[in-house]
Amino acid sequence: MARKTELDSEYARSAARDAIPSLLGDASEQVLTALLENPHLDETHLCLLLEREDLPQTILERIARRRQWLSHYPVKRRVAFHPHTPRLLAMRLARELFLMDLVQLSLFPSVPAELRRLAEELILGRLPQLPLGQKLTLARRGSARVAGGLVAEGHPQVVRIALDNPLLTESQVLKVLSQEKLSATVVAAIASHRKWSYLYNVRVALVRHPQTPLQRALAFLPDLTLRDLSELCEASTLTENLRQYLRHEITRRAGTRSARNTTKGSHLG
Repeated sequence: MARKTELDSEYARSAARDAIPSLLGDASEQVLTALLENPHLDETHLCLLLEREDLPQTILERIARRRQWLSHYPVKRRVAFHPHTPRLLAMRLARELFLMDLVQLSLFPSVPAELRRLAEELILGRLPQLPLGQKLTLARRGSARVAGGLVAEGHPQVVRIALDNPLLTESQVLKVLSQEKLSATVVAAIASHRKWSYLYNVRVALVRHPQTPLQRALAFLPDLTLRDLSELCEASTLTENLRQYLRHEITRRAGTRSARNTTKGSHLG
């Protein structure tokens, strides 16, 4: 068996170009290592080889050590995406990927969480330089974190699409609303959104935010608990005008509760 592997390795090392495709599926790591030394091996062969999800880490590391190979973007991309690529190597290569490949990397469930987060950070870091068309694409297809970043950035057309992104989560919307310097356009868009404006925690955050239109904030008050109303009354971000409305709502409810208790007591008497 060892002798056969040795012979196969020798053949792989010197095989003609048209014979290489038949060797790309070999199960032996030794044969694949020898194949990487074949002078006829080109980038097309490497791309086919990198489609194998069972490639050993050592083979991926050997490919990555050859700058000539990594200078070809399709090879670099496949190494970065491969499930067996060492973490630090994948993170280094991710910094050199095109925008939409970063988007894909950030969405792949099989990609380690740390690498997905890095891809999101790289996308968010590029946002200020991106043209409107790419931002609109990201707003539709980006991850929850990317969509949240686009909402916070505040371009009206992008905000509208990002808020409808099916991957956007409540936690990301709340993260956006935690920013006091958010533009009034963004806050108004969330406050009138058919999905987000109906979530309780989002309503609390909107009432707290200084940029929320007063009429929208007032519309949310009847649905908030007395405890939340009391806590919101102490928020430093509230305008004095809204604070007065909150106090009025608290007083109204306290009066209603007192009246109910009085009525109940008279019936018992």
